[in-house]
Amino acid sequence: MEHRSPSSRRYAVIGAGPSGLSAARALQKAGIPFDGYEAAGGVGGLWDIDNPRSTMYESAHLISSRTTTQFAEFPMDSTADYPGHRTLKRYFDDFATRFGLTGSFRFHTAVTRLERDGGRWLLHADGPDGATTTTYDGVIIANGTLAEPNVPTFRGSFAGEIMHTSAYKRATQLTGRRVLIVGAGNSGCDIAVDAVHHAASVDMSVRRGYYFVPRYLFGKPSDTLNQGRPLPARLKQILDTRVLKAFTGDPVSFGFPKPDYRLYESHPIVNTLILNHLGQGDLRIRPDIDRLDGHMVHFRDGTDEEYDTVLLATGYTLDYPFVDRDDLNWTGTSPELFLNVFPPSFNGLYVMGMIEASGIGWQGRYEQAELIATYLAAQEHHPERAAAFRRRVTTGPWPDLTGGYHYLALERMSYYVNKDAYRRAVREATEALGDDASAEGSRTRRRHGTRPRRRRNGPTAAPPTTPDDAEVRA
Repeated sequence: MEHRSPSSRRYAVIGAGPSGLSAARALQKAGIPFDGYEAAGGVGGLWDIDNPRSTMYESAHLISSRTTTQFAEFPMDSTADYPGHRTLKRYFDDFATRFGLTGSFRFHTAVTRLERDGGRWLLHADGPDGATTTTYDGVIIANGTLAEPNVPTFRGSFAGEIMHTSAYKRATQLTGRRVLIVGAGNSGCDIAVDAVHHAASVDMSVRRGYYFVPRYLFGKPSDTLNQGRPLPARLKQILDTRVLKAFTGDPVSFGFPKPDYRLYESHPIVNTLILNHLGQGDLRIRPDIDRLDGHMVHFRDGTDEEYDTVLLATGYTLDYPFVDRDDLNWTGTSPELFLNVFPPSFNGLYVMGMIEASGIGWQGRYEQAELIATYLAAQEHHPERAAAFRRRVTTGPWPDLTGGYHYLALERMSYYVNKDAYRRAVREATEALGDDASAEGSRTRRRHGTRPRRRRNGPTAAPPTTPDDAEVRA
């Protein structure tokens, strides 16, 4: 994108994790002034394990590969295919330094409230200099999706320790303890693999089956295969299911329930070490919990067992506590936003990073930011294009972002998208806003059969009824 003449408007970016840095970089390239706000002392978001809001743990690594995750304009200075969190923290520090973004953020400054002020927004924050209020023409919310723990309730009471994975940092916390992990998402499986080397015993309580994807297939990171050539959803499900059975076997034989859905209709588990430990007898799979009684956990199949620690690997809920839900068009368990970014009211709020998708990486989030920056630049320099974009959003239909997959109607899947369908829709929207020729190109492609189908949760359809882990935990 070319640099534009400086904007007369000013915007705020909340958060300096991957999504916030994406927004900052896109605004910078478009010549749009902004102030960044970050509650922690530096960039990196949850990848900064020293950030008080971080849910990172010592053994955490990427579960999508480096080359499919990194920013396109700033490759990682690492040869590891799946680098760990400390390497990634350095990566974000280097990214911010390379592009001169650090000085645009106010660190140790938490946003406490967003309030409408006519057509603008009052941003209230607490920082080193106390409470401040600043007026902005718009606010980009990029404070992440994996900070507010989802804590289920159980019948009865437990005499031991109940801990959410957000409080887990290292395996020595579980030394000598009888541990029950509730949930088998990517974090739950990571922690189980850690725990078998320290805990007295490890069980996992699961309520549904999972598909397990090895990190390497045919000697290469599995998510690097077939890049740029997406297969039709049903064909990919059939082929990849056969490949996984050949490489990992049937998870049912290790004690997991049989999945009641097809591959990719929920986030797969990128961890086959868990199957090795199950095969070695290092841990066991247990059914869903019925009730708690002292140190005893009763399961729904009538069995029971005593534990010292119940570790909840039950994911996170979306949390934008500083803004009214109506301002984000919150519907059910998540905001209903065009391309998961724009409230249909176009009230000056924009959401970054409210997407989960296998393989979308940080470049996919940067493309979100580029779309926001292009829209803001159009508002300033080409208001007719911005107006046309708003009309398309409000009249619908919205593009289908599922890629033909029938995602489970779960809370954690309510903002799940298919990476290929999503990135295509974002690029087309950006092109249409960017210039008339690009807009005509997008219209031509749609006339020739690439017009996306109506998304199931577009403005003319009901949203899904109702998250665990992201592919990059960010």
